[in-house]
Amino acid sequence: MTPRTARLPMRAGLALGLVFGAVPVSAQTIAITNATIYPVSGPKVEHGTVLIRDGKISAVGTNVSIPSGATRIDAEGRWVTPGFIQSGTTLGIKLLESGGLTQTAEDSLGGEINAAFNVAEGIDPASLTIPVARLEGITGTVAVPSYGLIRGQGVWFDLVGDRLEDLLVKSPAAMVVDLSETGKSAGGGSRAGSLQKLRRVLRDALEYSRRKEDYRRGQMQPLSASAEDLEALEPVVKGELPVLAFANRRSDIENALRVARDFKLRLIIWGGIEAWQTAGELAAARVPVVVEPLTNVPTFDALSPRLDNATLLRAAGVTTVLAQHDMAHFRDLRQAAGNAVRNGLSWDDALRGVTLAPAEVFGLQDRYGSLEPGKVANLVVWSGDPFEFSSTAEHVFIRGRDVGTESRQTQLRDRYRELPPKF
Repeated sequence: MTPRTARLPMRAGLALGLVFGAVPVSAQTIAITNATIYPVSGPKVEHGTVLIRDGKISAVGTNVSIPSGATRIDAEGRWVTPGFIQSGTTLGIKLLESGGLTQTAEDSLGGEINAAFNVAEGIDPASLTIPVARLEGITGTVAVPSYGLIRGQGVWFDLVGDRLEDLLVKSPAAMVVDLSETGKSAGGGSRAGSLQKLRRVLRDALEYSRRKEDYRRGQMQPLSASAEDLEALEPVVKGELPVLAFANRRSDIENALRVARDFKLRLIIWGGIEAWQTAGELAAARVPVVVEPLTNVPTFDALSPRLDNATLLRAAGVTTVLAQHDMAHFRDLRQAAGNAVRNGLSWDDALRGVTLAPAEVFGLQDRYGSLEPGKVANLVVWSGDPFEFSSTAEHVFIRGRDVGTESRQTQLRDRYRELPPKF
């Protein structure tokens, strides 16, 4: 197996660019047979088989040779899809089971320029929200920080494992900035001021990258951020690490496009409530958009929401990812995708929006997002259409392991299904 791309957060005194070896997975061979398979990267396969070996997909099709001794799962009448990817959430770093108390929140550092802040070591692999998310077919997520103009580094992790090293896939996966209503405090309460500050920090990151020795010798004018933050921004200004920009207003999205053009950034828009108004510009700039399909209430941050936002973006040729950010709603991802279909998005585009599209946007399409030989075996066996409210995930595989469909919620359900007799 090739090494994984995950890195622990960069900290002073530690070697940079730590790369984890491949996470051990079950050597068990599993054949899911008689299924209706939706690979995403190709056409639907009726009465097909998915063969899993050593944590990866070995074969997909109708004439798959099943080795003797393989564990068989008869999926007749069931649907098989890639595992869903939740893009840009606080899953695992903000704990819903404690009622959202600040004592349980690991998603912010404070301050406005937090480029060096990486949320990875705030992830709790034992979070009770993780099994709940798996029940909804979510097998991986991009967790992001929540405060500041430059909030910090988001990471991609799989929803399985007892230690950070076990679950982390890519760190950092993106640099997160806030160009929405909540980000303007960095500019003294003005969007123009926050953009001015962002540009100054990016210019200083470029200058720092060119003149590190001068900086160390004190032969430069003071810069607008710490050396640690400027160091973290170096892959951003070099176009190596994407910028995930929270922006909802049309004007904010256009500002993000201007900054990306001026500094040659790899831009991803998150939120994009009014993105439908600038779909042509986004498509021309090849900027993907992560949208919440259930958003339809006007706010001062976005006065023109539309439930068919994703539909209009896809029609214009924009790569569109579907997501639910709020910690109380990450489990509703498949409901959100179903609502996008209800409002005109094709079923295939909705499935792509929660599988292969996020993998492409965050640079992991060679390993995640579709059912193809050689890819990580993150997949779900559904009782029916996953975007139908009544369907359930019967088997959830992460890295080739059936992680089960039990959570604290199902335990409580089963415990109180039958009430004790009255005395």
